[in-house]
Amino acid sequence: MVFPLVMPKTAAHWLQLFLYRPARNRLRRQGSLHRTKSRAIPSVAKCSVEGRGGQSLVSDFPGTILRSSSYFPYFMLVAFEGGSLLRALLLLLSHLLLFLLGTDGELGLRVMAFVTFCGLRRKDVEVVSRAVLPKFYLEDLNSHSYRVLASVGRKVVVTRMPRVMVEGFLKEYLEVGEVVGSELQVIGGCFFTGFISSGGAAARSRTMKNLFSEKKADVGLVSYCNPHDHQLFVTHCKETFMVSRETSAALPREKYPKPLVFHDGRLAFLPTPSAALFLFLYFPIGVVLAACRILIGIALPYKLARAVAPFLGFKLRVHNPPPTPAAAAGGGSGGGGVLYVCNHRTLLDPVMLTGALARPLTAVTYSLSPVSELLAPIRTVRLTRDRGRDAEKLRRLLAEGDVVVCPEGTTCREPYLLRFSALFAELAEEMEPVAVEARVSMFYGTTASGFKFLDPVFFLMNPRPGYELRFLGRVPRGRTCAGGGLSGVDVANAIQRQLGDALGFECTTLTRKDKYLMLAGNDGVV
Repeated sequence: MVFPLVMPKTAAHWLQLFLYRPARNRLRRQGSLHRTKSRAIPSVAKCSVEGRGGQSLVSDFPGTILRSSSYFPYFMLVAFEGGSLLRALLLLLSHLLLFLLGTDGELGLRVMAFVTFCGLRRKDVEVVSRAVLPKFYLEDLNSHSYRVLASVGRKVVVTRMPRVMVEGFLKEYLEVGEVVGSELQVIGGCFFTGFISSGGAAARSRTMKNLFSEKKADVGLVSYCNPHDHQLFVTHCKETFMVSRETSAALPREKYPKPLVFHDGRLAFLPTPSAALFLFLYFPIGVVLAACRILIGIALPYKLARAVAPFLGFKLRVHNPPPTPAAAAGGGSGGGGVLYVCNHRTLLDPVMLTGALARPLTAVTYSLSPVSELLAPIRTVRLTRDRGRDAEKLRRLLAEGDVVVCPEGTTCREPYLLRFSALFAELAEEMEPVAVEARVSMFYGTTASGFKFLDPVFFLMNPRPGYELRFLGRVPRGRTCAGGGLSGVDVANAIQRQLGDALGFECTTLTRKDKYLMLAGNDGVV
């Protein structure tokens, strides 16, 4: 009878030891103890920015320049986008274990770095740092900290985060001159071992002494979440200011230091621990949902598929619907088809347009994977990038029926329109612009450096994906090349501006090549 009585007490003791006490100690460290050590440091909101153009500033990155003080979401982005789903799952499990054991600080950072980087190619990590992380960093910028950062001349960031994760963003977007971060070991010049070779508290202190010699930095920014670093900054700075919860307002998009036009990666949300846990619980459900949605789109007639789709969480909205198929047949003045001109959000744009019109269309593309061509429920025709051959092919297709074209030549996720190709405007007599908007919450349905045939699958894996199509009416004949004698460039630019106004997007002169050179380091040819 002793064993049953002892076991509950023993289990309760171990639960208290491994779960309750570490959590209590963690809250104490981040709560009252933090506040008592930080009372003497004034708030960053009280920092004047006048006349600081010739001064220097030193700051940490998470919790100061960034609103979030957690390293985990950014390690998760590297693990998921640069590694694999399995690596991301291992990172989540290791983080949960460290939290339960009450282990944080340097040890927790080293464990996350090992799980995230061990065996990763240096090239893959650099792509994630250049194409994925900046979007999340910009969305997490602290407006108060950025106001101070932008006012000084010399900017130095000293952080525990691996330098490879932050240096590119800090120098390109925030014009930081010197970045001091943890250094990761590399083997063979191209693979990370996952071990941190330098970057402890003592190393950061020595680095700050070397950077500023006998002089001190004029301004230092510290986070209320990292009290262990307060003394380091106070020692090496003439003025030190605290970034707290009350001063963690996000920087508005219109005040970004540099416009965010292009970014890559599959995740459309910041993967905090709770969000990452939901991601892995939802992922199998998302795969099943995507399979069902694809099957409905391929197997059912247009009208029936559109009626069934809302029951699976997919919503298609159509504004200013075009004429019925009977009235639209032979809509071109010369008996040819109508050219529908769309901005490009995902590979499903022509499919959604076909569903809205409830009649078959032909989509012309520049680069489409063989798998996507095989699964496409509509006719697709490749262009060759040879202007003469493409013009002849497009004339023939228009003579056969209606055609949909995306003159940007590639997708753009943000509220910008890339430069429109003028070829379509020189050939079509009847054109109708269609403003397209796609909505996602978990996964992006586009990629520049990943497997493009998975783009529609990831889009349809979203819990409630949506499409909105707005038909803007036929282009008046007097504003076309054939009827008005305008150049193809003028017509293309006019349609780009019309679509931009309808969507609230900004028109740019950036091209497909610009996007792929920035995100993938190639010219975008599949």
